[in-house]
Amino acid sequence: MNLVDVIIPTYKPDNRFLTSIKRLLAQSVKPGKIIIINTDKSIWDKSGIEENIRELFYGSEVNLYIEHILKSDFDHGAARNLGVSKSDAKYFICMTQDAVCFDKETVKYLLRGMDNSIKLAYARQVPDKRANKIEKFTREFNYPIESMIKSFNERQTLGIKTYFASNVCAAYERETFDALGGFDTGEILNEDMLFAYKLIEHGYFIKYEAWAKVIHSHNYSGAEQFKRNFDIGVSQASNPKIFKNIKSESEGKKLVLKTFKYLLATHSYISIIRLIYISGCKYAGFFMGRNFKKLPKGMVRAFSMNKGFWR
Repeated sequence: MNLVDVIIPTYKPDNRFLTSIKRLLAQSVKPGKIIIINTDKSIWDKSGIEENIRELFYGSEVNLYIEHILKSDFDHGAARNLGVSKSDAKYFICMTQDAVCFDKETVKYLLRGMDNSIKLAYARQVPDKRANKIEKFTREFNYPIESMIKSFNERQTLGIKTYFASNVCAAYERETFDALGGFDTGEILNEDMLFAYKLIEHGYFIKYEAWAKVIHSHNYSGAEQFKRNFDIGVSQASNPKIFKNIKSESEGKKLVLKTFKYLLATHSYISIIRLIYISGCKYAGFFMGRNFKKLPKGMVRAFSMNKGFWR
C-alpha cells in the first residue's frame, strides 16, 4: 500500500500541467501514484500531451494512471471520487491542473499536518509572478503565513471560514473519507468545502498548513469574477443546511476593505478603480447566484462559469 497518491482532474491540460507533474515527481516524499481523471479524450488526443506526460515518468518509481470521462459526465465531486477509487493509499492529495508545487516539500508538509484528529490538510496558495496587485493581496488574505487548526469550536470566531478548504491542493485521510461518503456529487462546485463541513460536524479537525505551498492564482476579468461568484451563490443556495445561518458576505466585505487600505497605502490608485469594479462584479454574481431559482433557465446558464452543470 502506498502512503499517498495524488489525484488531478484535467480538462485541456497545457504546459503548466507538465510543470506541475515535474514538481510532483521531484517531491522529497514522493506519491506512489499520480491519478489523472481527464475530461474529453478527443481534445487530449489532439494535443498529444499524453506522450509528454509519459516521458516524465520514465525511470521514476511513481506510477501513472489515466482515465478519460465524457464532458457530459463531468462532476467536481464524482470525478474526484473516481480518482480516489483508483487509489489504495492511506492518504490522497487532490490538486487542480494549474497548481504547481512551490518546492520539494509540499507533500511532506501536507502529510505532517495529519494526525488522529486532523483528517484534512490544505496548502497555502502563493500567487504567480504574473498576478496583479489585487490578486496577490487576495491570496495573502485567504492564505496567511500562519498555519491554523479548525474545529466546530471556531464557528463563532471564524464563521464561514471554519469550513473553508481548497482542493487546489489538499490532503485527505482515506479511511475517514470513505466512512463519511466521500465528496458530494451533483454540486456545481465547493465539493471540498462541503466535505470539510462533514468532517467538522463529525468532530474532526481541519488544518491549514502554511508550510505546504503551491503556486496558484488567477487574473480574472470582471465577467469571469461575476460568473465564478454566481456559481458560489448557487452552491450556497443549494446547501442551506450549511450556509443559511453562516453568512459569507461579511468575509467578503472584510477582504474588500483591507485590499482598499493596502492599495491606498501603496498609492495604487488605478488598482483601486479596478477593485471597485471587480468587487461590484463579485457581489452582483453572488447575489444573482443566491437567487438563481428565480431566474429564467437561459439566464442561469449564461451567468454560470460551469455551463455544463446545467445540462
